[in-house]
Formats: sequence, C-alpha cells, structure tokens
Amino acid sequence: MPVKDIVDNARDHMAKAVDHVQQQLSKVRTGRASASMLDGVRVEYYGEPTPIGQVGSLSVPDARSIVIQPWDRTVLSGIEKAILAANLGITPQNDGQVIRISVPPLTEERRKDIVKQCKKIAEEGKLAVRNVRRDANEELKVAEKKEHYSEDDRKRGEDEVQKATDKYVAEIDKILSVKEVEVMEE
Repeated sequence: MPVKDIVDNARDHMAKAVDHVQQQLSKVRTGRASASMLDGVRVEYYGEPTPIGQVGSLSVPDARSIVIQPWDRTVLSGIEKAILAANLGITPQNDGQVIRISVPPLTEERRKDIVKQCKKIAEEGKLAVRNVRRDANEELKVAEKKEHYSEDDRKRGEDEVQKATDKYVAEIDKILSVKEVEVMEE
C-alpha cells in the first residue's frame, strides 16, 4: 500500500474519532433543553423499541422545556415510561395531548460532574486518535519492509501521521472547551 494511502486512511479514521466525540458530547446534558437529550430513548411501539423521534415530533419552545407531540396518542404512556427508564434526571408530564419535559437548572456540583464526564469522553477520543497513529506507523514499517520503501518515505509518512494526530487532538480539545463553557454557564 502506498505511503499516501496509509496516511489518508489514518486521517479518515482520526476524523471519524473526532466525529464520534462530537456526537457523544452533544448527548451530554447541559442546563439547556435540547432534543438531542432524548436521542438514546427508545419507546416500545407495537412491540418494537423505536427511537423517540420516530413516534412523534420533538420541539424546544424555550431553553428550559421540550415538547413531544406523538403522532399516535396511544403511545403517550409508552413515551413517558421510556423517558423515566432512560434515567436522564428529567420528569415528563403527560397532559393527554403532548408530553412536556421541564429541564431543571443544574447545580454547581452536577455541572462539575458533567464536565468530568465530558473530559472522559474527550480523552477516549484522543486515545482513539493515538491508536490510529500507532496502527498507521506499524503499517508504514511493514510497508517499508514488504514493498521496499525507503526509510525516508516511511519517516515522511510518520511525520504526516503525527501532524494529523496533533491536528485532530487539538480539534477534540477545542470541542471539549466549547462544551465545558456551555455546561458551566448559567
């Protein structure tokens, strides 16, 4: 495999790790209401666990509330049970037409716990990026022997992989700092 392909493959995997961190952090609850808070909630609908977004429309009328308008009113209690079972620290209120969720403001202690959780997610992402770097460097060493690349080609490839690693780790740090500010503000 050419050095360029190995480096490009490593960049792709690193970008996917950054995207994964972004997705995970978007699910972390801040003091603001967000429909993405309910992304992992599955509602029992005709015997199948169904994503909450597929049984009704979710809206965020203000910074402290979420409204779920089910397409089929018979699923109201199922939505309510699913939200409670998800253990998100929020309590749904069913008025027979829609489900309203009030997002309580976070305590300072809870905010700090959430920031720790975010840092852990970011660290896992950085670890994934570094693992991609390690694998790419191993591939480059194998390619040097098997395909008779020069040592300079291998070193150039390793330098490119290191630059990509630095770039994506910095990106994760930037995403984390934005999330920290978002969690701590109020």
